[in-house]
Amino acid sequence: MYDYIVVGAGSAGCVLAARLSEDPDTSVLLIEAGGDNREEHMSVPAMFGQLFKTAHDWDYESEPEPNLGGRRNYLPRGKGLGGTSALNGMVYIRGHRDDFDGWRDEGNPGWGYEDVLPYFIKAEDNVRGASEYHGVGGPLTVSDHRYEHPISRAWYESALNAGFPANADFNGPEQDGAGFYQVTQREASRWSTATAYLYPALERPNVEVRTHTFVNRILIEDGRAVGVEVEHLSEVSEVRASREVIVSTGVYNSPQLLMLSGIGPREQLTGFGIDCLVDLPVGEGLQDHAGIFLQYATDTETMRTVGTPENLELWREKREGPLTSNVVEVGGFFRSRPDLPRPDVQTTIMPIGWAEEGLAEVKDDQFMILQWLLRPQTTGSVRLRSATPTAKPRIVNNHLDHADDMRSMIDGLRLQLKIAEQEPLRSHERAVLQAPSASASDAEFEQYLRAGVLSCYHATSTCRMGHVVDSELKVHGVEGLRVADASVMPFMVNGNPNAATIMIGEKASDLIKGVDRAGAPSASTA
Repeated sequence: MYDYIVVGAGSAGCVLAARLSEDPDTSVLLIEAGGDNREEHMSVPAMFGQLFKTAHDWDYESEPEPNLGGRRNYLPRGKGLGGTSALNGMVYIRGHRDDFDGWRDEGNPGWGYEDVLPYFIKAEDNVRGASEYHGVGGPLTVSDHRYEHPISRAWYESALNAGFPANADFNGPEQDGAGFYQVTQREASRWSTATAYLYPALERPNVEVRTHTFVNRILIEDGRAVGVEVEHLSEVSEVRASREVIVSTGVYNSPQLLMLSGIGPREQLTGFGIDCLVDLPVGEGLQDHAGIFLQYATDTETMRTVGTPENLELWREKREGPLTSNVVEVGGFFRSRPDLPRPDVQTTIMPIGWAEEGLAEVKDDQFMILQWLLRPQTTGSVRLRSATPTAKPRIVNNHLDHADDMRSMIDGLRLQLKIAEQEPLRSHERAVLQAPSASASDAEFEQYLRAGVLSCYHATSTCRMGHVVDSELKVHGVEGLRVADASVMPFMVNGNPNAATIMIGEKASDLIKGVDRAGAPSASTA
């Protein structure tokens, strides 16, 4: 018997286990399906792409996408301690102020920008120091790059030459403009939530971690979550929680686990022979950033050749050199039309080639401009494939189903092509490998998008606040059960979602403890 069971040791789950175990009178069990992820290569920033389709990856893919010619999209997801924070590109972006105010205004008090900013600051140990927007001394180290690829610098200068403003801090007062990303690294090593939060917490006697342990279902008795059924080395057993079960298995696995436990759309569950205990729109509302590449051949040496023994030794001995790069060093936030209230497209530059969804070898020097849609109108779904817990869920993103999404992507691409025509980036372009002509018609741009759009691995919103959980992340209709991960976002944030997911873990910990950021009793417990 434990006080709390946290299911999933990802970006939010590691935060929850660490924060809840700060109380020495509280016992916490953290359950993770993957391993402990302490291998050296997982700490080398530039090697993150080598983690795809390994034991560290859930290796999901979408169903045939209806608006993309029936193509399936590869959907990597971190498996093991740290979850996707141990697999991702380490870009630290919180989102736009309007995102969180929008969450609040949809009926979720306590989630406005001024409410969540203290949690971002609490989590942070920013190398730039403390300020109105940033913190120091928190578990999560946020750093500047130690290495800068010349193509990254060239794109940045070309964006300024195209008339876009410079932005030294995308997490400061304004998001618009071009600049260099900060990253979740410490001393040029990946700083996942396992490294930042969990590993230090394991020194406490009141927190236990079980890896390679799969949760089949949540145990619900008389309307209350009382534990979980787990499977380890083919042995099935039950583990009980006296206070709460907190589901933090991510945007695909959290809705799947709820549905397997009888919480979800009645018609879907009964179709699989699952008794529906609570009829909720679990799995609906899925959002992900739809992305598209522009690709160029170059005579400039790219990141393709950096994985040498010499560079690895340089990283090991001095934490210097190209292996300290996260590959996506620079980018920007743009409004595809001047009348928009916030940026609607984001750009990332990658000084490396791309083939077959990044899974095939590229044998010549290339670079890419990746644009994605920040606030899609389109939603998709996560649904069960069967009642078998280990069956992968059915994921449909439904990208480009809304006319406004297509409009933003087309207008945004025209901005990217304008930047690509500027110096000094133009001097790095030997040939266009994949890009529409700047003079192409909207119909030609649309054809290009439908043939090439992919998911940017930023999925959210399948257990949404206001629909599946309330503003304290409690699942409607079940006592003692919460969800705390990217799936609870009412809609996705303007930017890479990992920082906001960590913030959710921080805030959820205080909600569970019944305190606010000042340490006083929260409104619900006062």
